[in-house]
Amino acid sequence: MACPFIEEVVDEGAIVLRKAFQRERSFRDRSDPLAFNDSYLYERYRFSRDGIAYICRLLSPYIANNTRRNRALTVPQTVCIALRFFASGTFLYTVGDAENISKALVCRSVRTVYLSLKRLLNVFITFPGHKAIRTIKHAFYGIAGFPIVIGALDCTHVRIKCPSGPHEADFVNRKSVHSINIQISDADCIITNVEAKWPGSVHDSRIFRASSLYQQLARGEFSGVLLGDKGYPCLPYLLTPYHEPQTEAQHHYNIAHARTRGRIEMAFGLIKSRFQCLKHLRLTPPRACDIVVACVVLHDIACLRRERQPRIAEEEDWGNEAVLEENETGRLIRDTYANNYFA
Repeated sequence: MACPFIEEVVDEGAIVLRKAFQRERSFRDRSDPLAFNDSYLYERYRFSRDGIAYICRLLSPYIANNTRRNRALTVPQTVCIALRFFASGTFLYTVGDAENISKALVCRSVRTVYLSLKRLLNVFITFPGHKAIRTIKHAFYGIAGFPIVIGALDCTHVRIKCPSGPHEADFVNRKSVHSINIQISDADCIITNVEAKWPGSVHDSRIFRASSLYQQLARGEFSGVLLGDKGYPCLPYLLTPYHEPQTEAQHHYNIAHARTRGRIEMAFGLIKSRFQCLKHLRLTPPRACDIVVACVVLHDIACLRRERQPRIAEEEDWGNEAVLEENETGRLIRDTYANNYFA
């Protein structure tokens, strides 16, 4: 007859061994995230093995751990933890459970990576783009025959949690949602300019006028025009649609304008589909802005490296209020476009 005490000791020993094996397996499972195939990696991190290795080489000088600890996170582990958070948009503890690490370590890894990516902003986000300006104009012209376009301009909102403090109301947008408003100008879905620092209540046209891009365009530093929606004034370097087109040429102008400017809506849908965290960041405004910049950098890396694209979700209409005041010179240039190219 078996002794109950011995059986109890054996059971406890089995439990201890099982927990030790699980800890060892967890460590072994996350020791090399690049050991999986591209389909597995893309589903979880939005990048292929080569893409993740490229990001690791870029960020290694900033995130490599100078420690002799046996279980310190490697650069690929740190990068993949952050990529999983950006791609999924889930809670930190959910990412920790998936990667077999603590929530605190996830938080530190994500912060380290997004601050490191922010340092690369001027490397990957450059206006009018990474291609020759003639190539950019040709790409836009090929959409609907709209000439001399070097970018499409618009703003989109990123939802955030309700911030505390006296400025809480500034972050409430037209749909009564707390958000930050980001300005992006893009060509061929590659983001070439970003302003991720404004509360959701700020109008798109004010964000543009306060940007360095506006000053550069006003000084005539670029040969070409941007296309904006009715939320912007019509300027010599920023063409908007006719509010009430009267002639056939103006109707054709509006159609070509909408089709060409549609690339910015596609870019918004692509980046928010690729990085689900941008649908709702449960963070304070400063940290949310840093993560937006990091995701924009990653988006451009993915586009430049031709990474697989996710299924593009339709961008939400944020109801931008029309601007009725228009620049006289801008109106004359718009009329010249309509009469010369779309009559």
